[in-house]
Amino acid sequence: MRAMWKSGALAGRCSRPQQYRQFSTTLRRSWQVAPATAPPALGALKNVLNISEEVRDALATNKPVVALESTIYTHGALGDDLDLENIVRQNGGVPAVCGILEGIPTVGLLPEEITHMIENSPMKVSRRDIAFLTGMGMAGRKINGGTTIAGTMVLARLAGIRVFGTGGLGGVHRGGQDTLDISADLTELGRTRVAVVSSGCKGFLDIPRTLEFLETHGVLVSTFADGRDGKVDFPAFWARESGVKSPSVVQSDEEAAAMILAQEIMGIESGLLFANPIPEQSSIPRDEMNKIIEQAVRESQEQGAFGHANTPFILQRIRELTNGRSVPANKALVQFNVERAAKVAAAVSQMISGDIAIPMQAKPQEKSSTKFTGVTLSSSKPESGKQVSKHADILVAGSVAIDLSCDYAGAASANHPVPHTNTSNPARITQSVGGVGRNVALAAHKVSGDMTVKLCSMVGNDVAGSTVLASLGSAGMDTQHIRQLSEPSSRTAQYVAVNDANKSLVLAMADMDIFANHSYPTEWSATVAAAKPKWLVVDGNWSESSIRSWIQAGKHNNARVAFEPVSNAKSARIFCPLKNQVHLGVYPKNSIDLATPNQYELAAMHAAAQQNGYLDNQKWWEVIDAFGMQGARGRFVHITSASLTNAGIPQQAVQLLPYIPTLITKLGDQGALLTTILRKDDPRLLDAAFEPFILTRSFHDHPEIGGIYMRLFPVAETVTDAVSVNGVGDTFLGVLVAGLARGGGIEDLMHVSQKAAVLTLKSAESVSDDLGTLTSELAAVSRQSNV
Repeated sequence: MRAMWKSGALAGRCSRPQQYRQFSTTLRRSWQVAPATAPPALGALKNVLNISEEVRDALATNKPVVALESTIYTHGALGDDLDLENIVRQNGGVPAVCGILEGIPTVGLLPEEITHMIENSPMKVSRRDIAFLTGMGMAGRKINGGTTIAGTMVLARLAGIRVFGTGGLGGVHRGGQDTLDISADLTELGRTRVAVVSSGCKGFLDIPRTLEFLETHGVLVSTFADGRDGKVDFPAFWARESGVKSPSVVQSDEEAAAMILAQEIMGIESGLLFANPIPEQSSIPRDEMNKIIEQAVRESQEQGAFGHANTPFILQRIRELTNGRSVPANKALVQFNVERAAKVAAAVSQMISGDIAIPMQAKPQEKSSTKFTGVTLSSSKPESGKQVSKHADILVAGSVAIDLSCDYAGAASANHPVPHTNTSNPARITQSVGGVGRNVALAAHKVSGDMTVKLCSMVGNDVAGSTVLASLGSAGMDTQHIRQLSEPSSRTAQYVAVNDANKSLVLAMADMDIFANHSYPTEWSATVAAAKPKWLVVDGNWSESSIRSWIQAGKHNNARVAFEPVSNAKSARIFCPLKNQVHLGVYPKNSIDLATPNQYELAAMHAAAQQNGYLDNQKWWEVIDAFGMQGARGRFVHITSASLTNAGIPQQAVQLLPYIPTLITKLGDQGALLTTILRKDDPRLLDAAFEPFILTRSFHDHPEIGGIYMRLFPVAETVTDAVSVNGVGDTFLGVLVAGLARGGGIEDLMHVSQKAAVLTLKSAESVSDDLGTLTSELAAVSRQSNV
C-alpha cells in the first residue's frame, strides 16, 4: 500500500504541502498574539486541529464518516494491502485517518501524507502525547505521530466523528491486578463519546478483567450476534468466542446506530464498544489459540518482555506459533470491522435524516411519534415523496434552536406577576425544539395538505443538533437542507425566554451566532432554483449579507419573499447600511413582498431605514408622493385608534410600504394591523364593503399605485389561560404563507392565521400539535378567495 500511496494510485485527492506550510504559520501566529496566561478561545481550536475538506464537508452534510487510526500504518505489521479507506467508500462512507502530521493534529490524512509520516520516524501517539507533539509544532519542531486507538478517539471526538473502526482493543494484561498494566484505550472509552468497532480485545489479554474495567468506567459493551441466537461470547480477536459472555448483544447495524444516538441525546459522555467477531472462515479455533497464547505469554515472562515490549513480543510469537496464520486472520478482522463501522455510520446518518425510522414503543395516544427525554423520535417514515422531492411550494430559510421557556411562578404572582430582578425566582421551566425558521416551516407544514414545505437552516454537530434533526424528522419534515456544521465553535442555536406569571414575555436571550457567523452557502442558490418555491420566507437571524443573498435567490427564481424580523435588533438588518450591500428594490420592483413585525420591531425597522438613508431615496419619494397622504391623521385614528396613531405605528407602516408593500404589524391583545399597497386595478377600490379600510386613494399619475388598504383585525379569541407565548407569531406567519401559497387573499386568511396563533398560545409547544385541524378551513378560505 505504501508503494501505491507513493504512486498516487489511491490518492484521488491532491496533495497539500503549501496548505500545511500556511496552516503551520497560522497556527504559530494565532498563539503568539494571545497573552501567555490567557486560555485559548473555543474558536482557536480551528487553528490547532486540521480537518480535511472532504471530511469537513461530509460532517456538515450528514454523510457517514468513519475514523481510522494511523498506527495501523505507521507501527503495524499487516503489510501494505489493507485497503481500509476504500472499504469505507465502498460502503457509502467517508474515511478519516487521524494522526499528527508535522506537529498538526489532522483528521482526514491523505495517502501521501501517511507515506510522509511513515518515512519520517513517527511516534506512537496516545492521549498523553497529543499536546506534546502539538506544542512542539507550535514551537517550530515538526514531529509526526501515528495515533493509537486512544489518540484517534480524542481527535475523532474533537472533529465530531461518531464511529471509529479498528482491529483489536487494548485491555488489562494478564497479571494486571499487580502490574497495573492497563491499556489507555480502556480509560479513553470511559471518558470520550466515540463508538469503537473492534474484534473485542486482543486474545492474549485478561478478558474478564478488561470487561470488568470497562463496566466500572461506564462503557457500553455490546457484541454483534452475527446470526447467533441468545447470549453470545465476547470475541477473542482471532477466535469468535472467548468463553466469557458479552454484557449485551446487538442484532443489527441499525440497533447499534440507535444506541449511539441515544447516548448522544442523553449527553452520556463515555464511549461505546461494539465487538464484531472475526468472520468464521478467517478465525482460528478457540482451543488452538488458547494453547498458543499460553505459550507466548509464558515465554514473554521468561524472557522479561514487559511494558511496551510485551505486546510486540507476544504478537510475534503468536505469528510464529501459528505458522503465519494469525496475520491473514488479523487482516480479515480489521477489514470486517471497518466495513461494519461504515455500515453503522451510514445507519446513524440515515436515522438523523429520517430515512430510517427509529422503532420505539408508542403510547396508544401517540401513534405517530414517541417522546423520549424531551426529544421526539420518529416511529414511521416521512411521507413518501417529500423526502426526495426537490420542489417546494414554500421554502423557509431561518433559524432552528433549542428553546428554554422560564415561566415565573412566585407565591405572590397574582399581585406581582413579574419576576424580581437581582435574585433567584421560582419558575416552571420547559425545553423544546424551536427557532423562528423551524416554527414557521412546521406551522406551514402542519396545515399544508398536499403542498411541500422545506427548511434551510444550520445546526452544530452536538447533542442539540442531533435533537433538532430527530425532532424535524419525527414531524415528517425534509431535513436534507439542514447543514450540520462540525466546527466546535458552531454551536446549535439556543433561545431562553423569561415570562411573567401571565406568560407574557419579560426578557429573552438568544445565542444565534451560528447564523450570523456563517455566510450564505452558494449551494443554497441551487436549492432555491431547484425548489422553485411560490413563497420564500427569510428570518432575521442571518447576517445582513446572507439576508440579501436569500432575497436575491428568491427573486431570481420568481418567488414571493416574506421577511420575519425576529427581534428589535435583528429586524434592523433588513435596512442595514448600504455600503457593500445590494440595494433593496422599491415598489413595484420591490425585493420583499411581506413582513410581519410586532410594533417594536416595526419601530426598529423604521429607525434603521431612516438612519441609513432608505427614506431619502428618490424612488422612495416617488411612491410616497403617489400615495397622496395629505391630511391622513384622521383616517389613521378612524381605522386604528388614537393611541396607535399617537405611537406612530400606522405612519411607520406607510413609510416602509415602498420597500415592503404588505406589512402586518402584530399588536398583541390589540390584534394585527394590515397595511398594503393597492394597484390601480384592485377591485377593492370600487367595492363599498372595503371603503372603511381604504386609507387613501392615489390621484397621482403613478402607473401602478391605486391607494393604501389599512385594516385592524381584532384578536380571534381572548385567551385567559395562555400556556406559552413562544412561537405564536411564527405560527401566524407559517399558516398565513401556507394560505398565500394556495392563492388565498391576505385579508381572507387573517382570521384563520390568528386562530392558529391562539392554538399555539394554548400549547406548551412552540407550534401547536393541533394545527392540522385548520387544514380544511385554510383550504376552503383559499378557494373562496380564488372565486
